[in-house]
Amino acid sequence: MSERVVSADRRPALADRPLIGPVDASRLEGLFKVLANDTRLRLLHALVRDGELSVTQLAEAVELKPQAVSNQLQRLVDKGILASRRDGNRIWYRIDDRCVVGLIDLAWCLTDSTA
Repeated sequence: MSERVVSADRRPALADRPLIGPVDASRLEGLFKVLANDTRLRLLHALVRDGELSVTQLAEAVELKPQAVSNQLQRLVDKGILASRRDGNRIWYRIDDRCVVGLIDLAWCLTDSTA
């Protein structure tokens, strides 16, 4: 019998969970829809690399206008993936859901032809 892996936060391994129901499947679908956007993925990767960035810094990193970046960031905040804080006139963003980093890393691994 194989040993089941338990995640760092003590959640049961995926294989040990009950079969996913419609409500949870719909929540996962919503998450994947938010992540299925090249700009949002690039913004998330910039935040993984630098920890916390302002809208202006993120716009420079992904070569978009700050307004376009702000719209994308708001979708990630609404899903609970990012958190923000205000410092004077600047708003700083950081990844607030640690699972998202592992998810993106795994997805990149699955698409990496050099792996």
